[in-house]
Amino acid sequence: MSRVLVVGAGVGGLAVAARLACQGHRVTVLEAADTVGGKLGSLEREGFCFDTGPSLLTMPAVFEDLFAATGGWPDDLKLERLDPVARYRFADDTTFDASNDLDELCRRLDAALGEGAGDDWRGLLDRARKIWRASRTPFLESALHGSRTLAALTLKHPGDLATLSPGRSLRALGRRHLHDPRLRMVLDRYATYSGSDPRRAPAALAAIPYVEQAYGGWYVTGGLRRLADALLQRALDVGVEIRTHTRVVAIHDPATSVRLEDGSEVAADLVVANVDATHVYGDLVDCPSAKRKLARAMPSLSGFMLLLAVSGRSHGQAHHTVLFPQDYDAEFDAVFGRHAQPVPDPTLYVSTPPDQAPEGNEAWFVLVNAPRHGTGTGAIDWRAPGLAEAYADQLLDVLDRRGMPVRDRLLWREVITPADLQERTGAVGGAIYGTSSNGATAAFLRPANRSPVPGLFLVGGSSHPGGGLPLVALSAQIVSRLIGPA
Repeated sequence: MSRVLVVGAGVGGLAVAARLACQGHRVTVLEAADTVGGKLGSLEREGFCFDTGPSLLTMPAVFEDLFAATGGWPDDLKLERLDPVARYRFADDTTFDASNDLDELCRRLDAALGEGAGDDWRGLLDRARKIWRASRTPFLESALHGSRTLAALTLKHPGDLATLSPGRSLRALGRRHLHDPRLRMVLDRYATYSGSDPRRAPAALAAIPYVEQAYGGWYVTGGLRRLADALLQRALDVGVEIRTHTRVVAIHDPATSVRLEDGSEVAADLVVANVDATHVYGDLVDCPSAKRKLARAMPSLSGFMLLLAVSGRSHGQAHHTVLFPQDYDAEFDAVFGRHAQPVPDPTLYVSTPPDQAPEGNEAWFVLVNAPRHGTGTGAIDWRAPGLAEAYADQLLDVLDRRGMPVRDRLLWREVITPADLQERTGAVGGAIYGTSSNGATAAFLRPANRSPVPGLFLVGGSSHPGGGLPLVALSAQIVSRLIGPA
Protein backbone atom coordinates (compact mmCIF):
# COMPACT_ATOMS: atom_id res chain seq x y z
CA MET A 1 0.00 0.00 0.00
CA SER A 2 1.46 3.37 -1.08
CA ARG A 3 0.97 6.50 0.95
CA VAL A 4 -0.19 9.37 -1.25
CA LEU A 5 -0.35 12.98 -0.13
CA VAL A 6 -2.74 15.24 -2.04
CA VAL A 7 -1.91 18.92 -1.59
CA GLY A 8 -5.13 20.91 -1.95
CA ALA A 9 -8.76 19.88 -1.54
CA GLY A 10 -10.31 21.41 -4.63
CA VAL A 11 -12.48 19.34 -6.95
CA GLY A 12 -9.43 17.79 -8.60
CA GLY A 13 -7.83 16.92 -5.27
CA LEU A 14 -10.96 15.34 -3.80
CA ALA A 15 -11.67 13.43 -7.02
CA VAL A 16 -8.17 11.99 -7.34
CA ALA A 17 -8.08 11.19 -3.61
CA ALA A 18 -11.29 9.14 -3.86
CA ARG A 19 -10.10 7.32 -6.98
CA LEU A 20 -6.70 6.50 -5.48
CA ALA A 21 -8.23 5.28 -2.22
CA CYS A 22 -10.42 2.91 -4.23
CA GLN A 23 -7.26 1.71 -5.99
CA GLY A 24 -5.85 0.64 -2.63
CA HIS A 25 -3.67 3.61 -1.71
CA ARG A 26 -3.57 5.25 1.71
CA VAL A 27 -4.48 8.86 0.92
CA THR A 28 -4.24 12.03 2.99
CA VAL A 29 -5.41 15.40 1.69
CA LEU A 30 -3.69 18.50 3.09
CA GLU A 31 -5.71 21.72 2.68
CA ALA A 32 -4.53 25.16 3.79
CA ALA A 33 -8.05 26.61 4.12
CA ASP A 34 -10.66 25.79 6.74
CA THR A 35 -12.95 24.23 4.13
CA VAL A 36 -12.69 22.18 0.94
CA GLY A 37 -13.82 22.75 -2.63
CA GLY A 38 -11.22 25.23 -3.89
CA LYS A 39 -12.72 27.46 -6.57
CA LEU A 40 -16.09 25.73 -6.14
CA GLY A 41 -16.88 28.01 -3.23
CA SER A 42 -20.01 29.54 -1.80
CA LEU A 43 -21.22 32.39 0.38
CA GLU A 44 -24.29 32.33 2.61
CA ARG A 45 -25.78 35.38 4.32
CA GLU A 46 -29.24 36.19 5.63
CA GLY A 47 -30.78 33.26 3.79
CA PHE A 48 -29.14 34.13 0.45
CA CYS A 49 -26.73 31.58 -1.03
CA PHE A 50 -24.24 32.18 -3.83
CA ASP A 51 -21.94 29.90 -5.77
CA THR A 52 -18.69 31.89 -6.01
CA GLY A 53 -17.18 29.65 -8.67
CA PRO A 54 -18.72 27.67 -11.52
CA SER A 55 -22.47 28.02 -11.92
CA LEU A 56 -22.99 25.58 -14.79
CA LEU A 57 -22.03 21.92 -15.21
CA THR A 58 -21.41 20.33 -18.60
CA MET A 59 -20.44 16.74 -19.45
CA PRO A 60 -22.18 15.25 -16.38
CA ALA A 61 -21.11 11.78 -17.56
CA VAL A 62 -17.59 12.59 -16.34
CA PHE A 63 -18.92 12.85 -12.79
CA GLU A 64 -21.20 9.85 -13.28
CA ASP A 65 -18.05 7.87 -14.10
CA LEU A 66 -16.20 9.30 -11.10
CA PHE A 67 -18.93 8.39 -8.63
CA ALA A 68 -19.53 4.99 -10.26
CA ALA A 69 -15.83 4.17 -9.85
CA THR A 70 -15.91 5.09 -6.16
CA GLY A 71 -19.22 3.67 -4.95
CA GLY A 72 -22.18 4.98 -6.95
CA TRP A 73 -24.07 8.21 -7.53
CA PRO A 74 -24.93 10.03 -4.26
CA ASP A 75 -28.65 9.86 -3.50
CA ASP A 76 -28.82 13.52 -2.46
CA LEU A 77 -27.02 14.96 -5.50
CA LYS A 78 -29.64 16.12 -8.00
CA LEU A 79 -28.94 17.53 -11.47
CA GLU A 80 -31.36 19.67 -13.47
CA ARG A 81 -30.92 20.16 -17.20
CA LEU A 82 -31.31 23.81 -18.10
CA ASP A 83 -33.30 24.98 -21.11
CA PRO A 84 -32.39 27.57 -22.11
CA VAL A 85 -28.78 27.14 -21.10
CA ALA A 86 -28.41 30.90 -21.51
CA ARG A 87 -30.16 33.98 -22.81
CA TYR A 88 -27.97 36.17 -25.03
CA ARG A 89 -28.58 39.88 -25.40
CA PHE A 90 -26.58 42.21 -27.65
CA ALA A 91 -25.91 45.94 -27.60
CA ASP A 92 -28.66 46.51 -30.20
CA ASP A 93 -31.16 44.79 -27.83
CA THR A 94 -31.39 41.68 -30.02
CA THR A 95 -32.05 38.67 -27.79
CA PHE A 96 -32.27 34.91 -28.23
CA ASP A 97 -32.48 31.92 -25.92
CA ALA A 98 -30.11 29.01 -26.52
CA SER A 99 -31.97 25.71 -26.80
CA ASN A 100 -30.90 22.13 -26.17
CA ASP A 101 -32.72 21.24 -29.39
CA LEU A 102 -30.49 22.24 -32.31
CA ASP A 103 -33.34 22.62 -34.79
CA GLU A 104 -35.18 24.90 -32.37
CA LEU A 105 -32.01 26.87 -31.70
CA CYS A 106 -31.45 27.41 -35.41
CA ARG A 107 -35.04 28.65 -35.82
CA ARG A 108 -34.49 31.10 -32.97
CA LEU A 109 -31.23 32.32 -34.51
CA ASP A 110 -32.95 32.92 -37.86
CA ALA A 111 -35.74 34.85 -36.14
CA ALA A 112 -33.38 36.97 -34.03
CA LEU A 113 -30.37 37.50 -36.30
CA GLY A 114 -31.76 36.97 -39.78
CA GLU A 115 -32.27 34.11 -42.23
CA GLY A 116 -29.18 31.96 -42.56
CA ALA A 117 -27.83 32.47 -39.04
CA GLY A 118 -29.15 29.06 -38.01
CA ASP A 119 -27.50 27.29 -40.92
CA ASP A 120 -24.24 29.09 -40.15
CA TRP A 121 -24.33 27.92 -36.54
CA ARG A 122 -25.24 24.39 -37.60
CA GLY A 123 -22.23 24.34 -39.93
CA LEU A 124 -19.96 25.62 -37.19
CA LEU A 125 -21.18 22.92 -34.81
CA ASP A 126 -20.58 20.26 -37.45
CA ARG A 127 -16.95 21.36 -37.60
CA ALA A 128 -16.86 21.55 -33.79
CA ARG A 129 -18.17 17.96 -33.59
CA LYS A 130 -15.23 16.78 -35.69
CA ILE A 131 -12.83 18.73 -33.48
CA TRP A 132 -14.35 17.13 -30.39
CA ARG A 133 -14.03 13.63 -31.79
CA ALA A 134 -10.43 14.25 -32.83
CA SER A 135 -9.41 15.72 -29.49
CA ARG A 136 -11.41 13.84 -26.87
CA THR A 137 -9.39 10.65 -26.43
CA PRO A 138 -5.83 11.69 -27.38
CA PHE A 139 -5.91 15.08 -25.64
CA LEU A 140 -8.60 15.35 -23.00
CA GLU A 141 -8.63 11.81 -21.65
CA SER A 142 -4.93 10.96 -21.94
CA ALA A 143 -1.71 12.18 -20.40
CA LEU A 144 0.30 14.52 -22.61
CA HIS A 145 4.04 14.89 -22.75
CA GLY A 146 4.48 18.27 -24.39
CA SER A 147 5.50 18.66 -28.01
CA ARG A 148 6.44 14.95 -28.22
CA THR A 149 2.77 14.02 -27.97
CA LEU A 150 1.77 16.49 -30.67
CA ALA A 151 4.54 15.17 -32.92
CA ALA A 152 3.40 11.59 -32.40
CA LEU A 153 -0.18 12.50 -33.21
CA THR A 154 0.97 14.24 -36.38
CA LEU A 155 2.57 11.00 -37.53
CA LYS A 156 -0.26 8.67 -36.46
CA HIS A 157 -3.35 10.74 -37.25
CA PRO A 158 -2.48 13.57 -39.68
CA GLY A 159 -6.15 13.97 -40.57
CA ASP A 160 -7.09 14.63 -36.96
CA LEU A 161 -4.39 17.25 -36.61
CA ALA A 162 -5.73 18.99 -39.71
CA THR A 163 -9.20 18.96 -38.15
CA LEU A 164 -7.83 20.62 -35.00
CA SER A 165 -6.20 23.37 -37.12
CA PRO A 166 -3.61 24.30 -34.46
CA GLY A 167 -2.49 27.30 -36.52
CA ARG A 168 -5.98 28.84 -36.70
CA SER A 169 -7.58 30.92 -33.96
CA LEU A 170 -11.12 30.57 -32.67
CA ARG A 171 -11.83 34.03 -34.08
CA ALA A 172 -10.62 32.94 -37.52
CA LEU A 173 -12.81 29.84 -37.40
CA GLY A 174 -15.80 32.03 -36.55
CA ARG A 175 -15.13 34.34 -39.46
CA ARG A 176 -15.01 31.37 -41.79
CA HIS A 177 -18.35 29.89 -40.70
CA LEU A 178 -20.42 32.73 -39.23
CA HIS A 179 -21.54 35.77 -41.21
CA ASP A 180 -23.34 37.70 -38.45
CA PRO A 181 -20.89 39.52 -36.12
CA ARG A 182 -23.24 38.94 -33.17
CA LEU A 183 -23.07 35.20 -33.69
CA ARG A 184 -19.29 35.43 -33.87
CA MET A 185 -19.40 37.12 -30.46
CA VAL A 186 -21.24 34.09 -29.07
CA LEU A 187 -18.46 31.83 -30.36
CA ASP A 188 -15.74 34.20 -29.11
CA ARG A 189 -17.16 33.96 -25.60
CA TYR A 190 -16.22 30.29 -25.40
CA ALA A 191 -12.55 31.28 -25.37
CA THR A 192 -13.17 32.77 -21.93
CA TYR A 193 -14.12 29.27 -20.71
CA SER A 194 -10.36 28.64 -20.70
CA GLY A 195 -9.48 32.18 -19.64
CA SER A 196 -8.32 33.12 -23.12
CA ASP A 197 -8.54 35.70 -25.91
CA PRO A 198 -10.48 34.38 -28.95
CA ARG A 199 -8.12 36.25 -31.26
CA ARG A 200 -5.21 34.10 -30.03
CA ALA A 201 -6.88 30.96 -28.63
CA PRO A 202 -6.89 27.92 -30.94
CA ALA A 203 -9.83 26.90 -33.11
CA ALA A 204 -9.94 23.63 -31.15
CA LEU A 205 -11.88 25.47 -28.42
CA ALA A 206 -14.89 25.27 -30.73
CA ALA A 207 -15.38 21.86 -29.13
CA ILE A 208 -16.79 23.67 -26.08
CA PRO A 209 -20.04 24.91 -27.69
CA TYR A 210 -20.46 21.50 -29.29
CA VAL A 211 -20.19 19.80 -25.91
CA GLU A 212 -22.67 22.26 -24.42
CA GLN A 213 -25.11 21.61 -27.26
CA ALA A 214 -24.66 17.83 -27.32
CA TYR A 215 -24.57 17.11 -23.58
CA GLY A 216 -26.48 20.05 -22.18
CA GLY A 217 -25.90 22.55 -19.42
CA TRP A 218 -26.82 21.40 -15.93
CA TYR A 219 -27.48 22.91 -12.54
CA VAL A 220 -26.99 21.13 -9.24
CA THR A 221 -30.10 21.52 -7.09
CA GLY A 222 -29.16 23.72 -4.15
CA GLY A 223 -26.10 25.14 -5.91
CA LEU A 224 -22.97 23.69 -7.45
CA ARG A 225 -21.29 23.78 -4.07
CA ARG A 226 -23.28 20.60 -3.38
CA LEU A 227 -20.95 18.85 -5.83
CA ALA A 228 -17.94 19.67 -3.65
CA ASP A 229 -19.84 18.48 -0.59
CA ALA A 230 -20.63 15.19 -2.34
CA LEU A 231 -16.98 14.71 -3.34
CA LEU A 232 -15.86 15.37 0.22
CA GLN A 233 -18.31 12.81 1.60
CA ARG A 234 -17.26 10.25 -1.01
CA ALA A 235 -13.59 10.75 -0.16
CA LEU A 236 -14.34 10.25 3.53
CA ASP A 237 -16.50 7.20 2.80
CA VAL A 238 -13.65 5.45 0.98
CA GLY A 239 -11.14 6.13 3.74
CA VAL A 240 -9.39 9.34 2.71
CA GLU A 241 -8.02 11.43 5.57
CA ILE A 242 -8.80 15.16 5.15
CA ARG A 243 -6.68 17.67 7.08
CA THR A 244 -7.75 21.32 6.81
CA HIS A 245 -5.81 24.29 8.23
CA THR A 246 -2.69 22.46 6.99
CA ARG A 247 -0.56 24.58 4.67
CA VAL A 248 2.20 22.91 2.66
CA VAL A 249 5.17 25.24 2.09
CA ALA A 250 7.56 22.86 0.31
CA ILE A 251 7.51 19.63 -1.69
CA HIS A 252 10.83 17.82 -1.64
CA ASP A 253 12.63 16.45 -4.70
CA PRO A 254 12.05 13.54 -5.08
CA ALA A 255 8.51 13.87 -3.75
CA THR A 256 8.85 11.61 -0.73
CA SER A 257 7.77 14.23 1.81
CA VAL A 258 6.35 17.71 2.21
CA ARG A 259 7.10 20.43 4.74
CA LEU A 260 4.25 22.18 6.54
CA GLU A 261 3.98 25.78 7.68
CA ASP A 262 4.75 24.78 11.27
CA GLY A 263 8.05 23.25 10.16
CA SER A 264 6.99 19.61 10.49
CA GLU A 265 7.46 17.05 7.72
CA VAL A 266 4.93 14.55 6.35
CA ALA A 267 6.33 11.51 4.57
CA ALA A 268 4.86 10.03 1.41
CA ASP A 269 5.54 7.63 -1.41
CA LEU A 270 3.89 9.98 -3.93
CA VAL A 271 2.56 13.55 -3.90
CA VAL A 272 -0.29 14.94 -6.00
CA ALA A 273 -0.49 18.74 -6.15
CA ASN A 274 -3.96 20.21 -6.59
CA VAL A 275 -2.75 23.79 -6.42
CA ASP A 276 -1.91 26.32 -9.11
CA ALA A 277 0.99 25.02 -11.21
CA THR A 278 2.65 28.44 -11.06
CA HIS A 279 2.64 28.17 -7.26
CA VAL A 280 3.93 24.59 -7.39
CA TYR A 281 6.94 25.39 -9.57
CA GLY A 282 7.43 28.93 -8.32
CA ASP A 283 7.23 28.32 -4.57
CA LEU A 284 6.84 24.70 -3.49
CA VAL A 285 9.43 22.71 -5.44
CA ASP A 286 12.71 23.55 -7.15
CA CYS A 287 12.23 22.69 -10.82
CA PRO A 288 13.83 25.45 -12.96
CA SER A 289 12.81 23.97 -16.33
CA ALA A 290 9.10 23.85 -15.43
CA LYS A 291 9.32 27.31 -13.87
CA ARG A 292 10.85 28.78 -17.02
CA LYS A 293 8.20 27.16 -19.23
CA LEU A 294 5.39 28.59 -17.13
CA ALA A 295 7.01 32.02 -17.16
CA ARG A 296 6.75 32.03 -20.96
CA ALA A 297 3.00 31.21 -20.91
CA MET A 298 0.37 33.93 -20.71
CA PRO A 299 -1.70 33.76 -17.50
CA SER A 300 -5.42 33.33 -17.90
CA LEU A 301 -7.88 36.10 -17.31
CA SER A 302 -9.46 36.56 -13.90
CA GLY A 303 -12.93 37.57 -12.82
CA PHE A 304 -14.62 40.35 -10.88
CA MET A 305 -17.81 39.24 -9.12
CA LEU A 306 -20.82 40.88 -7.58
CA LEU A 307 -23.06 38.90 -5.24
CA LEU A 308 -26.33 40.79 -5.10
CA ALA A 309 -29.16 40.17 -2.64
CA VAL A 310 -32.20 41.40 -4.56
CA SER A 311 -35.72 42.01 -3.27
CA GLY A 312 -38.69 40.85 -5.33
CA ARG A 313 -38.90 38.48 -8.25
CA SER A 314 -38.01 39.24 -11.87
CA HIS A 315 -40.53 38.31 -14.54
CA GLY A 316 -39.30 35.77 -17.07
CA GLN A 317 -35.62 36.07 -16.20
CA ALA A 318 -33.42 33.21 -17.44
CA HIS A 319 -31.19 31.18 -15.15
CA HIS A 320 -28.14 32.47 -17.08
CA THR A 321 -28.04 35.72 -19.03
CA VAL A 322 -25.13 37.04 -21.12
CA LEU A 323 -25.15 40.76 -21.93
CA PHE A 324 -22.68 41.61 -24.70
CA PRO A 325 -21.08 45.04 -25.21
CA GLN A 326 -20.83 46.97 -28.44
CA ASP A 327 -17.07 46.40 -28.74
CA TYR A 328 -15.96 42.94 -27.63
CA ASP A 329 -12.36 43.45 -28.75
CA ALA A 330 -12.00 46.40 -26.37
CA GLU A 331 -12.75 43.96 -23.53
CA PHE A 332 -9.92 41.62 -24.50
CA ASP A 333 -7.57 44.57 -25.01
CA ALA A 334 -8.31 45.74 -21.47
CA VAL A 335 -7.77 42.27 -19.98
CA PHE A 336 -4.78 41.05 -21.98
CA GLY A 337 -3.18 44.28 -23.18
CA ARG A 338 0.09 45.72 -21.90
CA HIS A 339 -1.85 48.43 -20.06
CA ALA A 340 -4.45 46.31 -18.28
CA GLN A 341 -7.45 48.00 -16.69
CA PRO A 342 -10.92 47.14 -15.42
CA VAL A 343 -13.02 46.67 -18.55
CA PRO A 344 -15.00 49.91 -19.02
CA ASP A 345 -17.87 48.29 -20.92
CA PRO A 346 -17.67 44.54 -20.24
CA THR A 347 -19.70 41.50 -21.10
CA LEU A 348 -21.90 40.76 -18.09
CA TYR A 349 -22.70 37.21 -17.09
CA VAL A 350 -25.68 37.04 -14.71
CA SER A 351 -26.80 33.89 -12.94
CA THR A 352 -30.07 33.89 -11.00
CA PRO A 353 -30.71 30.34 -9.75
CA PRO A 354 -34.27 29.69 -8.54
CA ASP A 355 -33.47 28.14 -5.16
CA GLN A 356 -30.81 30.35 -3.60
CA ALA A 357 -32.79 33.16 -1.94
CA PRO A 358 -35.52 33.59 0.67
CA GLU A 359 -39.07 33.40 -0.66
CA GLY A 360 -39.91 36.40 -2.83
CA ASN A 361 -36.26 37.43 -3.37
CA GLU A 362 -33.40 36.61 -5.74
CA ALA A 363 -29.67 35.96 -5.47
CA TRP A 364 -27.82 37.44 -8.46
CA PHE A 365 -24.29 36.33 -9.28
CA VAL A 366 -22.70 38.81 -11.70
CA LEU A 367 -19.34 38.06 -13.30
CA VAL A 368 -17.17 40.07 -15.68
CA ASN A 369 -13.78 39.27 -17.18
CA ALA A 370 -10.96 41.10 -15.44
CA PRO A 371 -7.16 41.41 -15.54
CA ARG A 372 -5.34 39.40 -12.91
CA HIS A 373 -4.16 40.95 -9.66
CA GLY A 374 -0.56 42.05 -9.32
CA THR A 375 2.01 44.39 -10.77
CA GLY A 376 3.65 44.61 -14.17
CA THR A 377 2.39 44.00 -17.67
CA GLY A 378 -1.13 42.60 -17.87
CA ALA A 379 -1.96 42.99 -14.18
CA ILE A 380 -3.43 45.66 -11.91
CA ASP A 381 -3.51 46.20 -8.17
CA TRP A 382 -7.06 45.32 -7.18
CA ARG A 383 -6.22 46.33 -3.61
CA ALA A 384 -5.84 49.98 -4.63
CA PRO A 385 -8.03 52.09 -2.30
CA GLY A 386 -11.55 52.59 -3.64
CA LEU A 387 -10.99 50.70 -6.90
CA ALA A 388 -13.18 47.66 -6.22
CA GLU A 389 -16.18 49.57 -4.85
CA ALA A 390 -16.03 52.16 -7.63
CA TYR A 391 -15.95 49.40 -10.25
CA ALA A 392 -18.84 47.62 -8.56
CA ASP A 393 -20.89 50.83 -8.80
CA GLN A 394 -19.93 51.10 -12.47
CA LEU A 395 -21.15 47.57 -13.17
CA LEU A 396 -24.52 48.34 -11.60
CA ASP A 397 -24.80 51.23 -14.05
CA VAL A 398 -23.94 48.89 -16.93
CA LEU A 399 -26.65 46.46 -15.80
CA ASP A 400 -29.12 49.34 -15.89
CA ARG A 401 -28.08 50.36 -19.42
CA ARG A 402 -28.30 46.76 -20.64
CA GLY A 403 -31.89 46.32 -19.53
CA MET A 404 -31.44 44.58 -16.17
CA PRO A 405 -31.76 47.40 -13.61
CA VAL A 406 -31.27 46.21 -10.05
CA ARG A 407 -30.12 49.19 -7.95
CA ASP A 408 -33.56 50.03 -6.58
CA ARG A 409 -34.09 46.43 -5.47
CA LEU A 410 -30.67 45.90 -3.90
CA LEU A 411 -30.66 44.80 -0.26
CA TRP A 412 -26.91 44.34 -0.02
CA ARG A 413 -23.92 43.31 -2.09
CA GLU A 414 -20.61 41.49 -1.74
CA VAL A 415 -17.65 42.16 -4.04
CA ILE A 416 -15.03 39.55 -4.97
CA THR A 417 -11.98 40.81 -6.86
CA PRO A 418 -9.08 38.93 -8.49
CA ALA A 419 -7.06 39.75 -5.35
CA ASP A 420 -9.74 38.03 -3.27
CA LEU A 421 -9.66 35.01 -5.59
CA GLN A 422 -5.92 34.75 -5.12
CA GLU A 423 -6.28 34.85 -1.35
CA ARG A 424 -9.21 32.41 -1.23
CA THR A 425 -8.12 29.83 -3.80
CA GLY A 426 -4.36 30.17 -4.15
CA ALA A 427 -4.69 30.96 -7.87
CA VAL A 428 -1.72 33.23 -8.58
CA GLY A 429 -3.06 36.70 -9.39
CA GLY A 430 -6.56 35.26 -9.31
CA ALA A 431 -5.91 33.81 -12.79
CA ILE A 432 -8.82 31.39 -12.77
CA TYR A 433 -7.41 28.81 -15.18
CA GLY A 434 -3.70 29.16 -14.45
CA THR A 435 -2.34 29.77 -17.93
CA SER A 436 -4.46 30.85 -20.89
CA SER A 437 -4.81 28.99 -24.19
CA ASN A 438 -3.48 31.99 -26.09
CA GLY A 439 -1.19 30.68 -28.82
CA ALA A 440 -1.30 28.05 -31.54
CA THR A 441 -0.56 25.07 -29.29
CA ALA A 442 -0.95 26.52 -25.78
CA ALA A 443 -4.16 24.59 -25.07
CA PHE A 444 -2.29 21.33 -25.72
CA LEU A 445 0.87 22.16 -23.79
CA ARG A 446 -0.34 22.92 -20.30
CA PRO A 447 1.72 21.65 -17.34
CA ALA A 448 1.80 17.87 -17.53
CA ASN A 449 0.09 15.65 -14.98
CA ARG A 450 3.36 13.78 -14.41
CA SER A 451 5.85 16.33 -13.13
CA PRO A 452 9.56 16.32 -14.02
CA VAL A 453 10.08 15.93 -10.26
CA PRO A 454 10.11 12.19 -9.46
CA GLY A 455 7.03 11.11 -7.52
CA LEU A 456 5.13 14.39 -8.07
CA PHE A 457 1.90 14.63 -10.06
CA LEU A 458 -0.31 17.63 -10.90
CA VAL A 459 -4.10 17.65 -10.97
CA GLY A 460 -6.64 20.42 -11.45
CA GLY A 461 -7.51 23.30 -13.74
CA SER A 462 -4.01 24.75 -14.09
CA SER A 463 -2.61 21.45 -15.41
CA HIS A 464 -3.58 19.21 -18.32
CA PRO A 465 -6.25 19.01 -19.74
CA GLY A 466 -7.40 22.43 -18.42
CA GLY A 467 -9.96 24.34 -16.41
CA GLY A 468 -13.67 23.82 -15.92
CA LEU A 469 -15.35 21.15 -13.81
CA PRO A 470 -15.39 18.32 -16.41
CA LEU A 471 -11.72 18.78 -17.38
CA VAL A 472 -10.67 18.97 -13.74
CA ALA A 473 -12.44 15.65 -13.11
CA LEU A 474 -10.74 14.20 -16.20
CA SER A 475 -7.36 15.32 -14.86
CA ALA A 476 -8.08 13.30 -11.70
CA GLN A 477 -8.90 10.28 -13.83
CA ILE A 478 -5.65 10.68 -15.80
CA VAL A 479 -3.53 10.98 -12.64
CA SER A 480 -5.18 7.97 -11.03
CA ARG A 481 -4.34 5.95 -14.15
CA LEU A 482 -0.75 7.19 -14.19
CA ILE A 483 -0.30 6.15 -10.58
CA GLY A 484 -2.21 2.89 -10.95
CA PRO A 485 -3.33 0.36 -8.31
CA ALA A 486 -1.41 0.05 -5.04
